[in-house]
Amino acid sequence: MVENSLIDFDLYEARDLRVGDSLTTFLSGGQRKRLNIALELMREPSILFVDEPTSGLSSADSEKVVLLLKRQTFKGKLIFANIHRPSSEVFKLLDKLLVMDQGGRVIYYGNPQDAIVYFKKMNNYVDAEEGECMVCGNINPDQILRNVEARIVDVNGRLTRKRKTSPEEWYEMYMENVDPVIKKIKRTFTSALPKTDFSIPTRWQQLKIFLKRDILAKLTNRQYILLTFLEAPLLAFILAFFTKSSRSLTGIAEKYTFGENPNIPGYLFMTVIVALFLGLVISAEEIFRDRKILEREKFLNLSRSSYLNAKIFVMIIFSAIQMASFVILGNYMLEIKGMDWRFFLTLFAAACWANLIGLNISAGFNSVVTIYVLVPLILVPQLLLSGVIIDYQNMNDHIRTDKNVPVIGDIITSRWAYEGLIVTQFKDNKFEKNFYKVDRISSQASYFESFLIPELQDLSKECMQNIDNKKEIENTRSNFRILKNELVKIKNYSGYQPGTFADSLTYELFTPDIQKKLHNYLSHAELYALTIYRNASDKKDKIFNHLKADLGGIDAFVNFKKQYYNRKVASLVLNEDEILEYKITDNQIIRIRDPIFVYPESKFGRAQYYAPVKWLGSLKIDTFWFNIVRILLAVFLLYINLLNKLIIYFDNIRLRRFNRRRFLKILKQYEVRRN
Repeated sequence: MVENSLIDFDLYEARDLRVGDSLTTFLSGGQRKRLNIALELMREPSILFVDEPTSGLSSADSEKVVLLLKRQTFKGKLIFANIHRPSSEVFKLLDKLLVMDQGGRVIYYGNPQDAIVYFKKMNNYVDAEEGECMVCGNINPDQILRNVEARIVDVNGRLTRKRKTSPEEWYEMYMENVDPVIKKIKRTFTSALPKTDFSIPTRWQQLKIFLKRDILAKLTNRQYILLTFLEAPLLAFILAFFTKSSRSLTGIAEKYTFGENPNIPGYLFMTVIVALFLGLVISAEEIFRDRKILEREKFLNLSRSSYLNAKIFVMIIFSAIQMASFVILGNYMLEIKGMDWRFFLTLFAAACWANLIGLNISAGFNSVVTIYVLVPLILVPQLLLSGVIIDYQNMNDHIRTDKNVPVIGDIITSRWAYEGLIVTQFKDNKFEKNFYKVDRISSQASYFESFLIPELQDLSKECMQNIDNKKEIENTRSNFRILKNELVKIKNYSGYQPGTFADSLTYELFTPDIQKKLHNYLSHAELYALTIYRNASDKKDKIFNHLKADLGGIDAFVNFKKQYYNRKVASLVLNEDEILEYKITDNQIIRIRDPIFVYPESKFGRAQYYAPVKWLGSLKIDTFWFNIVRILLAVFLLYINLLNKLIIYFDNIRLRRFNRRRFLKILKQYEVRRN
């Protein structure tokens, strides 16, 4: 069909040229006119409205365009065209002529050549019967407008602005002389529309067509392709180059090793921002750029989901290539080993989220300036509320929560991506995988034995001392609530049931006997934690000795650790900069140190920053996988929102498609009224 249209519209020689734009043109004005008409006729419409098809064209091009339209009428199609100053040849190609005066008044309808005779008669011309040149046979269509807009001459022989015949008078003459004749004409009417070969492809075929069109459109823009695929590795090189430090945490310069590089957490955070930025930039104009194509295709009733899925698929492929090149080059330069696929999966999920955000923006706004003004409004919160720039524990008191990440942090994609990278880098690297389980057991036992249980012992003594002090009654009641809450944690940890004395931990029922039972219970739990700690230490020593033997000595073990275990990442997830081990708030003791070893209490996916796992009911999910699924869930919600936006976009287009039944019904009603 494309090949035939190129031949029919005399565009075959220009088939390899780009159409261009207002500044860069490759086609002539006539070629552009014919191309626009051909694009409309590709879908074989029964009725076509053409706006000034000959304006700005040479006489030869004008005749060629109108002749092409004339051919369509031979196929049973109806063509409406408004033409200014047509040539004689063009005028003769018209089947019917409708002349309208000011105010939309119809002043003539019928045979085009008879129009000249009609207006001459109405103005009482001497040669009124001559519609064309008696010698050459040419017609001068300008005579129609000259007759309609003939001006009154003043006493000085000058033309005035006043017309001889007003629009109202022309309309009255039309109703008297022309309209009765038209009404007498009997027309044969049939409801059958011309046959058409046009059919809408299936959704799967449409998807393939949209994919091919989108990919080919991008491949023709070499600058876009070059920048898109070079930007990611270039940014990876810049980030890796400037963060590759040979100076250890102690400040001593030595040979570079991954384990001693203090900039790895900063690098990981910047990788997340780069993924979001690249994903947002490549998609922010995608739908907006297609607005003209969408306007043209609005009548075709094509599948919106096929168009959208094709866009998303192309964006995902581009993001996958970008993130793969970014991770490979960055990890190679910084000597990050064994984490390539984990880093790629996290950054790819973040980039997909940014892709959907960009497509939503592109579908929702009608200005490029507006789109790019919104980009900082999206990226800045991702920077600020990620928990890296401003620690969640140091945020505004109205936002901060002591136990879990604030709610605002739970909706920030950069938080989920960065946390996933840091946690998997610490606990899933080739070195720490050998020790993580035993390190967690040891850390937990140490906390219970060295901090939590001694603190509860002190609280029980304080309660006993202040039991009769009415000034301290509120503080004592608060201490009892803390004891009850923490006894539940000790019971879950040790398995020891506190017994009935736990119900007596109130200001009114507390006695020395209850205090003694509490002391004995805590002592047993402390001994249990101490035993667990020693067993974990012994097990860790065995793992260390076995690993050292396999590697070939202590030096090889140290080198192995430096290759995979980054000290700055460990310091971050262990919260080593925090002096306090715990703090008391909301009638409970909250652990501050070693968040990477602490399982969260919430069963709804909420947790402290750098938690090793998340809970969904009774299901325990590794943080790395939970965070990726959480990002992909946000992608799915954005996809649904985008699909709705696209539907609204199509539905709000000013000119809507009439279906054939409705048009025929309106046409029949019009014929009945006319008759």
